[in-house]
Amino acid sequence: MFNMVKKSIEWGGRTLTLETGRVARQADGAVLATYGETVVLCAVTAAKSVKEGQDFFPLTVHYQEKFSAAGRIPGGFFKRERGATEHETLTSRLIDRPVRPLFPEGFYNEINVIAQVLSYDGENEADIVAMIAASAALTLSGVPFMGPIAAARVGFADGEYQLNPSKEALKEGRLDLVVAGTHDAVMMVESEAKELSEDEMLGAVMFAHRSIQPVVGLIIAVAEQAAKEPWELKGSDDAGAMLATIREAVGADITAAYKLTQKSERQAALAEAKAKMKPHFADADATTQQKASKLFKKLEGDIVRGAILKEGRRIDGRDTKTVRQIEAMVGFLPRTHGSALFTRGETQAIVTTTLGTADAEQMIDGLDGLKYERFMLHYNFPPYSVGEVGRFGAPSRRDIGHGKLAWRAIHPLLPGKEEFPYTIRVLSDITESNGSSSMATVCGGSLALMDAGVPLKRPVAGIAMGLILEGKDFAVLSDILGDEDHLGDMDFKVAGTSEGITSLQMDIKIAGITEEIMKVALAQAKDGRAHILGEMAKALDSVRTEMSAHAPRIETMQVPKDKIRDIIGTGGKVIREIVATTGAKVDIEDDGTVKIASADAEKIEAARAWIIGIIAEPEVGKIYTGKVVGMPEFGAFVNFLGAKDGLVHISEIMNERVNKVSDVLTEGQMVKVKVIGVDDRGKVKLSMRLVNQETGEELPDSRPPREPREGDDRPRGDRGPRRDGDRGDRGGDRGPRRDDRGGDRGPRGDRGGDRGPRRDGGGERRERRERDDAPRADDGGDVGLPAFLTEK
Repeated sequence: MFNMVKKSIEWGGRTLTLETGRVARQADGAVLATYGETVVLCAVTAAKSVKEGQDFFPLTVHYQEKFSAAGRIPGGFFKRERGATEHETLTSRLIDRPVRPLFPEGFYNEINVIAQVLSYDGENEADIVAMIAASAALTLSGVPFMGPIAAARVGFADGEYQLNPSKEALKEGRLDLVVAGTHDAVMMVESEAKELSEDEMLGAVMFAHRSIQPVVGLIIAVAEQAAKEPWELKGSDDAGAMLATIREAVGADITAAYKLTQKSERQAALAEAKAKMKPHFADADATTQQKASKLFKKLEGDIVRGAILKEGRRIDGRDTKTVRQIEAMVGFLPRTHGSALFTRGETQAIVTTTLGTADAEQMIDGLDGLKYERFMLHYNFPPYSVGEVGRFGAPSRRDIGHGKLAWRAIHPLLPGKEEFPYTIRVLSDITESNGSSSMATVCGGSLALMDAGVPLKRPVAGIAMGLILEGKDFAVLSDILGDEDHLGDMDFKVAGTSEGITSLQMDIKIAGITEEIMKVALAQAKDGRAHILGEMAKALDSVRTEMSAHAPRIETMQVPKDKIRDIIGTGGKVIREIVATTGAKVDIEDDGTVKIASADAEKIEAARAWIIGIIAEPEVGKIYTGKVVGMPEFGAFVNFLGAKDGLVHISEIMNERVNKVSDVLTEGQMVKVKVIGVDDRGKVKLSMRLVNQETGEELPDSRPPREPREGDDRPRGDRGPRRDGDRGDRGGDRGPRRDDRGGDRGPRGDRGGDRGPRRDGGGERRERRERDDAPRADDGGDVGLPAFLTEK
């Protein structure tokens, strides 16, 4: 039933398998690629005819991650895969960029490439597998694809290059590099690096190119058995004659137009030249007129490229190494946390930085599960930036790709979360564009971050390089214009600091470039980057020490893990009360890190003091302010340290005698207390009388000490014989009470007699100093009192 072809190789310590003929057999080309336990299905379909009037190559690449591949159910209401995520969009571009230049000029049939992740093992990234699967499917489909290509990821740690490293190795290393290429040349580079030198970066690219050779061979081996018959392409016999006609008619006008250094003037002159050409093909059919327009563009390229290679003269009059004039300023906008206006020639960006708390982090739901990103960089390219009328709305794939390139350039220089616990968003709005707005975003973003007080390790700058290649002759151009990008052979973007490269991206329009060309481009980019950093330093040469008054301040404190529950409270009651009362934001992490944020320092301090009160333990001798929360007969309970209560005994309220607690205190009253003791059970004893209730100052203990009695200097266990003899028979008549007790209580056995009035309404028990002189009982002898009744 199946005419299946399956090939495998060992690559990077794992098995790479390509299979075709069993799945998606109605597609023009379909390949199931497996690396480890990561599986990607890529299917290619191509239209057999070209739509009338179409004059471009409609290649569309879709990369999709199935949550089932990782055994997960998608989040959200619909619980299914929906629109492309940022990662899926970036991977789609990653596949598109190296394969698009490998289709012949003039091929306009629509092609659809769909790559779907069916299984993901958590170790082998699906993007590399998808690129290989797409290349194999295109090679098998029969469309005029001048491949195949292969791709690899390279890491760099301890001076060694690593092929397809794990995610952990990438985080610990200094490089995350993706390279795609054919057997002969490199086609595409995308990277993020931690300040690598030019030689280290070039070595990584060449290592990747050598590493993909076995994969190119594997795809060819599968194609030899399973490829469909190649399509026949119809050649154009009159293209040469038509180009000669156009050159004779408007060649001089095009040459003159490209001597105008202003973009608007140049575009107007080119429009006039194109209008002058049209009468020469007025009687031709629509297809011929369309072909004439394409040849007009080709003639533009020939003229511009020839002037650069032969004369070293560029469109705006510069030589190949000069960077356009730069004007940079910071603090451009009054209410933002940080802002910069960066202008280089006719390219301009307004870049802002906004700082937030942890609850502003971006939640990303992917195959690896939920993760949170604290640094975001968003890029917008409105149509007015190039003087055009066009779509304005959601970000395009290009916007997302350019923003991610700038993100990769700046990300390695950001401080760690422990050093700078803010969520950071950089927003770049391109207001003018004529060459490398993504690199203007890098420069403006670096300045805006420094203006906001984000402690970057070093400023970051970026520059776009171009290439003109004719045979063995080539010229590398620094800081390319938009027209040089369109008419040239390479877009080579390098970002970094004074110490090294942080990001490298390369796209080419030819069949690849050599190591020699890349070496020249990297060296020339280094000089250009140094110049741009110098111009940026004129606006701001170091990070601001003071943040904007409108930015939130975040203070970090560490609490014991067992106290987290106390700070949050039941159902979050306590932390909500802290936030509502103080007005500060409070975030608590699982490790006990507490972040308190507000633009008002007083609110931060209020929340911090509240939290300290919850986690702190009472210190004996320390004075606190608390609230009376309960008043039993024997004293008052005071809430003085977060959720902690202590007891102020009635004798510790005042030095003077207090009959009733309610005579002195009311529930809810704020008082100042001193901790005078903590027992073994954690019960806290407090005193009010030892603290000045107005000033909070500690007062000396003015209560007179009790008078010592005979025998107090002896140990309690060695008090000698009982005073005044034996206590005698407890059942006999104890005799009359002392005169100072206020009346005769009558015999011990008859308690119903008149006890007489109580002394002073309360019978003060502290005044018992003469008690031992009274007769103990009427039994013929005096009986002394036990020691515990004589003590205060």
